Amino acid sequence: MAEKTRCEICDRTFKDAEGLAAHNRAKHSENIPKEKNPFTNKKIRGWSILIVILGLLVWGIFALISNTGGGLPPTDIEGHIEAIPSSHILKKPMRVAIQKHMLEHVDGIEGGRGGVVINYNCEDYSCGENLIENLESFAEKYNYVYVAPFKNMGVKIVLTKLGRIEILGEYDENRIERFVKI
Repeated sequence: MAEKTRCEICDRTFKDAEGLAAHNRAKHSENIPKEKNPFTNKKIRGWSILIVILGLLVWGIFALISNTGGGLPPTDIEGHIEAIPSSHILKKPMRVAIQKHMLEHVDGIEGGRGGVVINYNCEDYSCGENLIENLESFAEKYNYVYVAPFKNMGVKIVLTKLGRIEILGEYDENRIERFVKI
């Protein structure tokens, strides 16, 4: 038979320790030591903020790296986003994901013709005074050609369309014309 236990506060006797524990929880809860919760709201909030900040930092680094390439512009549409550039002639680099979308179809018109993107790098290469103006004038002749700088590109001028790429060391309107029309 189980040993009887007694509540020292109210001097009641119970048939077992379980009964005493239930009594103490119901009648004398202020005397029961509380378990310490290692996950307080303050700790949870602090860790959540840290995780969000680290996530944003990683995302920012990834976005920066994926947009500045360091190599050549894309010729595929994998990873494109459904967005269009503000113009066909850009003074700032076009995001790689948007370039991919323009290769798929000009101005995002579903089922429309694929675009041609002419990228240039005048930060690392000497472009002369007329290169950018010549590329921009050329692009104005076609409603499916885009011109934009491309930071850290390994060459001076690159022409891209879906599945094709051509690298130029200098402005050559005839070569650009052939590439654009094929």
